[in-house]
Amino acid sequence: MAGLAAMVIAGGFALSAQATPITGILNIAGTANFNTSSLTTASSATFSDVLVLGGNSGTFAGFAVGTPVVMASYTFDPSTITNGLWSVNGFTFNLLTSTVVSRSATFLSVSGTGIITGPPGFDPTAGTWAFTSQNSSGRPHDTFSFSANTEGGAVPDGGMTLALLGAGLMGLAAFRAKFGKV
Repeated sequence: MAGLAAMVIAGGFALSAQATPITGILNIAGTANFNTSSLTTASSATFSDVLVLGGNSGTFAGFAVGTPVVMASYTFDPSTITNGLWSVNGFTFNLLTSTVVSRSATFLSVSGTGIITGPPGFDPTAGTWAFTSQNSSGRPHDTFSFSANTEGGAVPDGGMTLALLGAGLMGLAAFRAKFGKV
């Protein structure tokens, strides 16, 4: 019975190793090329010369300004899931939703949600994002800015709470079985 209790306790400690949530804000910018010359009718974009900007925080605080970012093309109208929208320093943003917030012939603002993944040791973390482009010249391309911000609040524990509760109950049952018959 002591062996069973030791296994339960060891299992509880093995399950307690958790990764770190991704926190903070990452700002990037570059050139956006839209599928039309007017942002009023644009529905998709490709990107070039994308770099990390300053003002980053949390997990992203140490990212050097000017670090190149790999950014995929994506369709924002209608909203399209885009895995790997951007990747930099081992972190990747998987876009889940897009909502056009505001648009005119020369301005576009899109926001939404996604999941940021990181290197080993980091938990995939829900985040919000915002994308804006100012196309004041009427060209089909111009600068854009993009920021991802991890959402506050509870981080899913992957079942850890339930596993620890089960281990505790098994320990109590083993204790009762051993010492309950007096």
